Amino acid sequence: MLRYLTRRMLSLALGLLVASVVIFLLVEMVPGDPATFMLGTGAQPDTLAALRAQLGLDQPLPLRYANWLGAVLTGDLGHSFTYKTPVAGMIWDRMQVSMPLALMALALAVMIAFPVGLYAASRRGQPQDTAVMGLTQVGIALPNFWFAMLLVLLFAVRLRWLPAGGFPGWDYPVAALRALLLPAIALALPQAAILARVLRSSLIETMDQDYIRTARAKGLTRGQTLRRHALRNALIPVLTILGMQFSFLMAGAIIIENVFYLPGLGRLIFQAITQRDLIVVQSAVLVLVAAVIAVTFLVDLAYAAVDPRLRRR
Repeated sequence: MLRYLTRRMLSLALGLLVASVVIFLLVEMVPGDPATFMLGTGAQPDTLAALRAQLGLDQPLPLRYANWLGAVLTGDLGHSFTYKTPVAGMIWDRMQVSMPLALMALALAVMIAFPVGLYAASRRGQPQDTAVMGLTQVGIALPNFWFAMLLVLLFAVRLRWLPAGGFPGWDYPVAALRALLLPAIALALPQAAILARVLRSSLIETMDQDYIRTARAKGLTRGQTLRRHALRNALIPVLTILGMQFSFLMAGAIIIENVFYLPGLGRLIFQAITQRDLIVVQSAVLVLVAAVIAVTFLVDLAYAAVDPRLRRR
């Protein structure tokens, strides 16, 4: 297990290093002069030169990358020229919205998908299975921003059960959870549909194995065999999808955060791009990529917990 863990940690470190290089180069390749954009086309040459020096734009590219990476490793993500505040503090504030939103959406997706996937797999080929798979197909095809607007119209405008947008802050936890509930549902529905289909397919494939037939021959019912033997062995592709879904929920919630006016990380990136605040874009994207790589690392550990044979590889 120690060897497996060491390899995964080395892979994690290498992935973070490669991601930092790619993100830095992509931001550097953006056309236009950031100093000119920040100060305007009418700025004086000496003012532009001073800002370029402050941003480090007058240094060679490898040196700029080394300075940036060294600052990131010490927790210094720079200062936003739009908001005049440290970027690390801005990202931390926005993560307090995006992270709970992603976790709530993922929890809802799992709570919906596992019973649905188990139900469909236990009735393979029956009308119930066909109906459930048809509903999951609708869930996948349904745009989450359109579904979000329907939720707002029903639960916020007509029934007035939940707020239509905004975030009151965690000083009011009940109000904060109520504000995140509708966007979490809007994000969770397509992910639950995908997860249910993957779980059903994995369970059906596992149920065709010889050891499952042996368990059935010993007198276990189909449902008992499904829950006690097939589910654990069918979890590896499901864990893969869960890791990918969490990554999507962290990085792909920009539209939902704008629909509900949530001050999350996705909305921060969108605003920083429109304002060409490249320091914020660079740092926020790096944080998202680091979160995705960390989740992938945790998924690898979950693989080893589910299937002990992977620990010896």
